[in-house]
Amino acid sequence: MAPRVLVSDKLSQTAVDIFRDRGVDVDFLPELGKDKDKLLAAIGQYDGLAIRSATKVTEKLLAAADNLKVVGRAGIGVDNVDIPAASKRGVIVMNTPFGNSITTAEHAIALMFAVARQLPEADVSTQAGKWEKSKFMGVEITGKTLGVIGCGNIGSIVCSRAIGLKMRVVAFDPFLSAERAEQIGVEKVELDELLARADFITLHVPLTDKTRQIIDAEALKKTKKGVRIINCARGGLVVEADLAEAIKAGHVAGAGFDVFETEPATDSPLFGLPGVVCTPHLGASTTEAQENVAIQVAEQMADYLVRGAVTNAINMPSISAEEAPRLKPFIRLADVLGTFVGQATESAILEVEILYDGSTAAMNTKALTSAVLAGLIRSQVADVNMVSAPIMVKERGIILSESKRDKSGIFDGYIQLTVKTARQTRSVAGTCFSDGKPRFIQIKGINLDAEVGEHMVYITNHDVPGIIGTIGTVFGEAGVNIANFSLGRDHPGGDAISMLYVDAPVRQPVLDKLMAQENVVAAKPLAFNLG
Repeated sequence: MAPRVLVSDKLSQTAVDIFRDRGVDVDFLPELGKDKDKLLAAIGQYDGLAIRSATKVTEKLLAAADNLKVVGRAGIGVDNVDIPAASKRGVIVMNTPFGNSITTAEHAIALMFAVARQLPEADVSTQAGKWEKSKFMGVEITGKTLGVIGCGNIGSIVCSRAIGLKMRVVAFDPFLSAERAEQIGVEKVELDELLARADFITLHVPLTDKTRQIIDAEALKKTKKGVRIINCARGGLVVEADLAEAIKAGHVAGAGFDVFETEPATDSPLFGLPGVVCTPHLGASTTEAQENVAIQVAEQMADYLVRGAVTNAINMPSISAEEAPRLKPFIRLADVLGTFVGQATESAILEVEILYDGSTAAMNTKALTSAVLAGLIRSQVADVNMVSAPIMVKERGIILSESKRDKSGIFDGYIQLTVKTARQTRSVAGTCFSDGKPRFIQIKGINLDAEVGEHMVYITNHDVPGIIGTIGTVFGEAGVNIANFSLGRDHPGGDAISMLYVDAPVRQPVLDKLMAQENVVAAKPLAFNLG
């Protein structure tokens, strides 16, 4: 029986034809995604679901999708898909990470021009029969400094266009190396310096815990008077109320916004302010981009349903159907190792070294490396997947090296990840036992055996009597239940580490109290997606 796909959002007819040409039965019902009840009733009969942004793939919908194997999002953002719930049910989530890049970058440049020359207001005035030439005094782009926050795929395209406009470009991106910055012709700076120097600021980062409200009242105070701010990335990166106050006070000269904290945006503190240009999330809205992402998602989904090939998956790397059962536990392990280092490392990463020992050296290490890199940079790039991660790492100028060797210790096979920054070298190793669950076996050269849980705390401390009791007391008084407590040390009385598997996330006040204890050096909360 041929696989069945439901297209529940507006995709091009070309995409529908691709499904049919490749032997997939397809129902093109572009309005169904807006009706939750009808979609819920229908989803159980389909193997694939092709969507844009209107359809919400919730845990409830996935629970009713008994036959669903793949969800394909025509576009980069997957905010409308419950990825953890999909992973738990074994549903692959695919996107098209690069189909909208040029279109979004061009929209940012267009907004910058519109704000600089007050084009929308001048248009309305002129078409109303007025001739208010002196009212609309603009500023030139040439010679101005553009601050780019986020220099990945879209951000780097914006940099290229801005340099072509004879602008000076400074960029803030923790993953941007000095070599890559030089290659694309920008000056790499810290965020505070960018805020102080930029005449225009444009944001091109995902919405994560580290980037949420990156431009707030405090950040705006650090900007120069007359700055103009562009956001075509994600709502929530800028505190709209704070920006509105800065515009009213005359500190910020204008803003161009395509994305908002709440969408659809029927109201915003920015609406109606002079010098502000707003568009309804048009970053990807060009004929070329819509066609490109629709074709890509149809090809990817058809290839998976017919041939078992996995491409551009958020929650699974590119692997063949034959190797999947043996490789899957080590894919999870590789992601865990990368996620650990990504969460534990604050400074920019310069080099990544991955060692495959024993049985892992004979596996599909390309997929394993992709999983490591995706975990490593997910704290900064929320939309990363197993395919796009290596590209993003390369774009940022991070040096990647891999090595393989025969079995060298007591484990049949393990993976070791070493990351170098300007300040330190961090190393972690792990393996999978017969139960398929990932385990940490070495951190910072210190051996231990730590089961991986969804919520963990990584503690570095001095190896002294009573330290276990100290940690246990702090957590016990805070009502934190410890499921597993693993220890390791370099030598008696030396440096030691603890990995705690806890039942729920540990609040910052508890960590602060722990770090205030004598002989506790640091405590870092960790979160892992083990779906």
